[in-house]
Amino acid sequence: MKRLLMMMAFVLMGMSAMAQDVIPLPTPDKNVEMSLFTALQRRRSVREYASRPIDLPTLSRVLWAACGISQPESGKITAASAMNRQDIQVYVCGEKGAYLFHPATNELTKVCGKDLRASLAGSQKGVATAPCFLLLVSDQAKFGGRGQGETFGAMDAGYVSQNIYLACTSLGLGTVARYGMDRDTLKRELGLADTQVMELNHPVGWTK
Repeated sequence: MKRLLMMMAFVLMGMSAMAQDVIPLPTPDKNVEMSLFTALQRRRSVREYASRPIDLPTLSRVLWAACGISQPESGKITAASAMNRQDIQVYVCGEKGAYLFHPATNELTKVCGKDLRASLAGSQKGVATAPCFLLLVSDQAKFGGRGQGETFGAMDAGYVSQNIYLACTSLGLGTVARYGMDRDTLKRELGLADTQVMELNHPVGWTK
């Protein structure tokens, strides 16, 4: 009963926090019961989700796994990155708006007050019911105009995507990597520059 009450409190705190412009995330708990090899074996693409919201401690764990700071002394992140440019930016999009994840400070900053989940779902309207989406954007400016920047960005998004898959699997969440989305609407609403390329998106939710 005590554990259930704590979980409900975290959910309510998360719902309240998502109305703020800056959201400090809890320090991610890096201890999980599931082994890496079990997570690899159980990894699946999931397109149907429970309506239960994702609490901030859980979201913090997924974001850290995606591309959080793993080596504070060097600033390196959990995902491989071409030339260590760390070009992938993760936007968290839910009912209360869209937020940019800042790995260095482990916080979210609000960039849009609209619910963009339908735009992220695109033609696959069923996934729009996910509590949140993680949008992976490659900042091509970090490659300094190198001709291989587009390739590097796609590669780096793939690394982050796999981290999201494994984190979700180990935490009992479902997700699927998707390329389709309404890029014109998202670019406008998120205020993305021409050098910011939308690579993939991940709807994330508790499995049914």
